[in-house]
Amino acid sequence: MTLTVAGAIVFGYAVSLGLKYVAWTWIVDAHGRPILEDFVTLWAAGKTALGGMALMAYDGHAQHAAEAATVGHGFDGLLGWYYPPVFLFAAAALASLPYALAFLTWMAGTLALYAAVVAAIVRRRLAFLVACAAPWVVTTILPGQNGFLTASLVGLVLLQLEKRPALAGLVLGLLSYKPQFGILFPLALAAGGYWRAFGWAAFGTLLWNVLAAWVFGFATLGGFFHGLEISTQIHLATDGLGWNKVLSVYSLACALGTSAAAASSIQLVTTCALGAGVVAAWRSDLPYALKTALLAAAIPLATPYLLIYDLPILAVALAFLFRHRAFDRLEFAIMALGSASLFPLPSFPLPLPLFASLAVCAMAARRIYVVTLRNRISPSWATEATSLPSSE
Repeated sequence: MTLTVAGAIVFGYAVSLGLKYVAWTWIVDAHGRPILEDFVTLWAAGKTALGGMALMAYDGHAQHAAEAATVGHGFDGLLGWYYPPVFLFAAAALASLPYALAFLTWMAGTLALYAAVVAAIVRRRLAFLVACAAPWVVTTILPGQNGFLTASLVGLVLLQLEKRPALAGLVLGLLSYKPQFGILFPLALAAGGYWRAFGWAAFGTLLWNVLAAWVFGFATLGGFFHGLEISTQIHLATDGLGWNKVLSVYSLACALGTSAAAASSIQLVTTCALGAGVVAAWRSDLPYALKTALLAAAIPLATPYLLIYDLPILAVALAFLFRHRAFDRLEFAIMALGSASLFPLPSFPLPLPLFASLAVCAMAARRIYVVTLRNRISPSWATEATSLPSSE
């Protein structure tokens, strides 16, 4: 039944995307020109990098001109490049291909990697198809964004952490391309005593970014930090995108009318509370699958800046929850409500998809509470239960 439903959803996604493509409303228009979507930024930055002018990607005016040249016409607004130099490796590789082929290669490759990582976590091949049927798949594919890559890196780190800590650390270093998603990892690694992985993560972060700066110019590091200030001003200090599109506790507070200072305080308290929860979980003897599920679920809530294409990371949390044990009826109901929140009315003023992150985090917290409570009530059989393969 699950295979049939997942297959039908994936088929529906493929048909809808195919129809959009042949109608010239996705990737390229009727004249073969790229349609203005987020992937334009990635491809244009890669083009400047290939031309030996990577620093131009961090110059708003120069990057805008490169994007306008890519789409073949001018446009209002700014699709800025706010990534560290390490992400220019991916951008340059993609820009070596024609635009449409680069777009499809990027999305197919990262989607396959994301689904394979989810399947490896669950240890069931069926999970590959289920991951591709998740509600955030289309919202990531349409703009050509990087949410699948982020989720893949997080999942790979947690998959390899116990057996291959050096590899896990080096992969975690690659996550520095979106540093806001790595802020809870040092706490988890330190609390769990994964010091070897911690050291390799620090080394990997330094290695990948210094290598990128050496290849593309050390001035790109300064360009990134300058762009970070601009991005913060556009997306957090002011309502640049719309508070209903930024899926964080900070954005929700702003949407409800609080000041930026008050919203920042609320976000800080939330992040600290999540950090404390992660530390407590990773210091305990909880099953590894529950520790990783909590960490993956907490990551989207710990950052003030999250967009809908970043939500594939929730699949990693759900995969580890399923690895611990199958979902019960209440959890299916919670997932259904969380999935429904991903499709709000465009004019709705609140960031409803935030509740998908809250739902998954609540599922992980509930599991941890139940396991902890059982251990307190009946330590002997509870300890045996959590040592079974299904409760890894």
